Amino acid sequence: MKQRIFFLFLILGFSFFSKGKAQVLENYSDQWVASGRETWFDSNDRLLLRLDLNSFPNSYFSFQFPEESVAFLGEKLWFFTKDDTTFITSLESIRTISDSSKVTLTLFKSGISLEEVSAKKLIRPVDLQSGTQVVGAELQKRDSGTRQQIRDFFIFALLLILLFVTLYKIAYPYIFVMMTRPISLLNAEDFSDSGSLQKFFSFDILVFVLIVNLMSSLGLILGAVLFKIDWLESRVDITFQNLLIGWLIGSLILLILTIIKFTVIRVIAYLFELNKIEFPHFFYLLRLVMIAITGLILISAYFLMNDYDFAKSAVGISFSTFFWFYIVGVLVLFFIMMNRLSFKKYHLFTYLCIAELVPFLIIAKWVMILGG
Repeated sequence: MKQRIFFLFLILGFSFFSKGKAQVLENYSDQWVASGRETWFDSNDRLLLRLDLNSFPNSYFSFQFPEESVAFLGEKLWFFTKDDTTFITSLESIRTISDSSKVTLTLFKSGISLEEVSAKKLIRPVDLQSGTQVVGAELQKRDSGTRQQIRDFFIFALLLILLFVTLYKIAYPYIFVMMTRPISLLNAEDFSDSGSLQKFFSFDILVFVLIVNLMSSLGLILGAVLFKIDWLESRVDITFQNLLIGWLIGSLILLILTIIKFTVIRVIAYLFELNKIEFPHFFYLLRLVMIAITGLILISAYFLMNDYDFAKSAVGISFSTFFWFYIVGVLVLFFIMMNRLSFKKYHLFTYLCIAELVPFLIIAKWVMILGG
């Protein structure tokens, strides 16, 4: 009888002292898998952990992550830790993010070690002395904040471009009308003796090229934040200021590349003995790029403001359309040059392949690899 009373008090004592603490259902701390090591002397840059979301559906996960680490659930970015972080989140919230019964948690940090991380499945949450509790609402709030930063930047950049376009139209109305008419892609007025633009390094032409590059850079920045948001957020904060700086730097780089491209076209035209063909060739495709990127930006603006979740698909379709629009434009340019110039077909085709098709396909392949 005394033994039974003793065991009863012992059980009650354990229950009393364990009050406020969580019972550990599963300890994942020894299931982390190191990855990213290329040589024996390199440190890890990521740890992988397979989470089972089937067992104990009403349970909670307790995690401990080191500072400056990036957490992914499957292929979705979860969050970034600025400091050492200990937090609890429900199994159901992770299931909502991953949409799967099993998901791989990936933790990125240069030199991360197994001793810095911890993962447990608990029967109920506990009050922690420090740390942050991560729930679905907070993740949604963080995602909404990023979206708003992207929207604010896009609207500001678009308004700035419209301001430049308005001022340019007032200052150079003739060039503006000539360079923005879609019909000029068919009537080939650049190849006429009187209608061709014969100067590239003049101020008016360089300003127009800058405006086109501002538009192109905006499209590229938008594609980067929609298709590579996880990669970007692991390296920089997606803020209005950072997006604006990236856009302006990208515009400057594109302007330099455009000048280099025109110079290369001039050299190739000289080698092929195509006298004064580089000017109509370049301006024809510049007009084509301007018209195509205008359509891309307008489509992007609509979905960013009205249906952000579909913006990625819409921009992806727009990029594909831009690719084929450019290819068709080069083919139309070939037929125009064939009818307007007295050169052999294979001569012109070889010239366009070297000057346009091959570089464009290489760049498109490179962009697809980065976007994938």
